Amino acid sequence: MKIPGVVIAGTNSGSGKTTITAGIMAALVKKGLKVQPYKVGPDYIDPMFHSFVTGRHSRNLDSWMLDKDVVLHLFAKNSAGADIAVIEGVMGLYDGFGGTSTVGSTAHVAKIVKTPVILVINGEGTSMSLAATVKGFKEFDPDLNIQGIIINNIKTETHYYILKEVIEEYTGVKVVGYLSKADRFSLTSRHLGLIPSGEVKGLQEKIGALAEEVFKTIDLELLLKIAGQKEEIHDRLHNIPGNMKPEPRDKPRVAVAWDKAFNFYYKDNLELLESLGAELVYFSPVEHEELPENLDGLYIGGGYPEIWAKELEGNLAMKEEIRRVVNRGIPAYAECGGLMYMAESITDRDGNSFKMTGIIPGRSVMTTKLQRFGYVELEIKAGCVLSEKPTGVRAHEFHYSSIIVEGDCNSCYRVLKHRKNKEQLSWGCGYKVNNLLAGYPHIHFWANTGLAEGFVENCIRYRACKGYL
Repeated sequence: MKIPGVVIAGTNSGSGKTTITAGIMAALVKKGLKVQPYKVGPDYIDPMFHSFVTGRHSRNLDSWMLDKDVVLHLFAKNSAGADIAVIEGVMGLYDGFGGTSTVGSTAHVAKIVKTPVILVINGEGTSMSLAATVKGFKEFDPDLNIQGIIINNIKTETHYYILKEVIEEYTGVKVVGYLSKADRFSLTSRHLGLIPSGEVKGLQEKIGALAEEVFKTIDLELLLKIAGQKEEIHDRLHNIPGNMKPEPRDKPRVAVAWDKAFNFYYKDNLELLESLGAELVYFSPVEHEELPENLDGLYIGGGYPEIWAKELEGNLAMKEEIRRVVNRGIPAYAECGGLMYMAESITDRDGNSFKMTGIIPGRSVMTTKLQRFGYVELEIKAGCVLSEKPTGVRAHEFHYSSIIVEGDCNSCYRVLKHRKNKEQLSWGCGYKVNNLLAGYPHIHFWANTGLAEGFVENCIRYRACKGYL
């Protein structure tokens, strides 16, 4: 398979790569191209902007959680029918696992999918030094295909042409264009990153203005020429899940929470559940008073329940519905924000407490600093909704809240965090009540497809026997 593609990388977090990536995607769409967006790493919010801009679901390419062959498979599968793939990087180009490895980095993914890199650099307050920066990034890994530079935060066109000349003369890397320093293009943030696209007022107008700026200041024809240099890739994944599909009459109906409070999902997770036979039906814990009918499973992902805690508290009918089906034994899985919703309450940073479903005997409390951040490994005990046998999976945590579990509640996870030249950290999580499993770690099901299979199998069994419950 060979599809044109580029990786938009940065020298560091905050380089402007998200804004520039969104602008390039919007401009290419305006040119009439079908753009397939991707995000390196475990991010949920940047892909929302990609999807908004392109009209195609953005996908995560994570080379620490996922095997190389899985990364290649997801890239090949999801690029089908597109004219170009645009991959937004994560952090700095070479920043990978633990801060001491390139595994999981933008560079690592770019080499796996054999896609040329365009590096975004900050042009503010510099001239010749920028050529040294580019030279350092290019020579750090000679096997990485850095083919272009985009300069951010340019104040004048004269300054841009000075930088373009010195970079191309001293490094041989083409400068594709620039973006001027302008607040009107910036995207606002909150404690977990950018504010999700659905909450940004006037986003369509902002993206439109950004696309027009890209047309003026970035050489899209040169970018497309670089994208056309992408090497051919081969999808080597042969053991693809999907052989356990039930008969249509036995397809389990799984309710997925999706609204302004809960929207952190990997699209590939949802599609994997569907490929295994699940019928996904969506509902809003904020807006709806009833769950969808005839359910066999429940999936509540992450998000910002702490922002919408008052609305969640006020929806008494939905909380009662969820308590009812969980007490009845429905297979249920909740991640991070979903865990907070399944607890007794959420206490915000001002000390205000809001009642949640109360299924898990514990309180979720917001703090002013990150409680957990980064990649982890899970040891999953037997007998939970994801697995009948002990198993393991790589995952990711990113949360400012902590949960204080006070009652009798079994923990199904042993969470491990490796630190180079330091003692390994471990702690318990993954709380089980009836057939509910709720924990902080975000799991990409393609990291261990047996977990998705286990969940769907549980839903199928529940469907078969619920008439006798």
